[in-house]
Amino acid sequence: MLVTADALAETALTGAPAAVSPPGPTPCLVMDLAVVRARYAELRAALPGARVYYAVKANPRAEVLGALADAGCGFDVASPGEIEGALAAGGRAERLCYANPVRTPADVAAAAGHGVSLFVTDSGEDLEVLADGAPGASVLVRLAVDDTGSATPFGGKFGCSPARAVSLLLQAASSGLDPAGLSFHVGSQQSRPAAWADAIAVAASVAADAGLAVRILDVGGGFPVPYRTPVPPVAEFGAAIEAAVRRHFPGRRAPELAVEPGRLLVAEAGVLHASAVRVSVRDDGRRWVYLDVGRYGGLAETEGEAIGYRLATDHDGPGVELAPAVLAGPTCDGDDVLYREVALPAALRSGDAVRLLAAGAYTASYASVGFNGLPPLAVRCVDSVGPGS
Repeated sequence: MLVTADALAETALTGAPAAVSPPGPTPCLVMDLAVVRARYAELRAALPGARVYYAVKANPRAEVLGALADAGCGFDVASPGEIEGALAAGGRAERLCYANPVRTPADVAAAAGHGVSLFVTDSGEDLEVLADGAPGASVLVRLAVDDTGSATPFGGKFGCSPARAVSLLLQAASSGLDPAGLSFHVGSQQSRPAAWADAIAVAASVAADAGLAVRILDVGGGFPVPYRTPVPPVAEFGAAIEAAVRRHFPGRRAPELAVEPGRLLVAEAGVLHASAVRVSVRDDGRRWVYLDVGRYGGLAETEGEAIGYRLATDHDGPGVELAPAVLAGPTCDGDDVLYREVALPAALRSGDAVRLLAAGAYTASYASVGFNGLPPLAVRCVDSVGPGS
């Protein structure tokens, strides 16, 4: 049976297949591997010549990694643990990129021992560690670029200035490492295709100043998914990236592209099934809806309401009466409030089901192992369309 990517996304957004097959006790994140494969295929079509390194941190579930490895995807890993998880799921060492420049000498030695040979760096100190623990490895110097327009910018934690990048490329070459190229990240849930184009212009300037051929240009991740507002299709981002590369790296100087998607591949594949623990009107006159999952159960990205998950209930339908509510988690922490005002059915009562849609990214990986004695977020993987269909 052929199912389009759009149909698979709609399946995830409406709560199926879990609506057909109840997930059991809540809270439970249900991941549809068919949607993961469909999103990967869409990205490959948008950037057909690029290396794809899935950011394991977005959802490290073994079934998710296995589905992507079977499809030919590589992995953006940030620790020896993620390396081991990717390899165990069928990933290959030559398709891993150690993209987290914050690591210890033991981390580098472990990565090299597993056969990882591509690292992202942004400091002279890290280059010294790489030269000692992974001699001859290929490195990509990460640039700090404008991340305006993203839901969660990096706040200066990673990347370096263009001038520093030039010196790091030269230091890598003199240290016996392979200065393979440059990388950047324009921030998570980035809505502006121009953000990538602007960053590519900076990368081209650095390459020219360094006098080195950039063989690999890693344009990072950050591609957005539709939560409560529409976003451009991934093809539009791919077109902007390829146009910028043609403009700023003309002719034979064009580097091989690499990309590190996380949210794009897994968010829409996940539906987080929850239940209303209590619905009550407080002394301030507001209706509070307390779910059995909150910020410490995997919904960390609701901090500052950065990510606005769509909500679905069994009361939804044409003409349903909606009323404002504060949506909160179950813990005794006062910060465990997801949204200060959302519209939910007036008929919602304690015990009713509430589904958070497009919740497959950064939920299972952010969930606490036992805050307030609550268990970690349960995860179940299904496959609405088999890999051979």
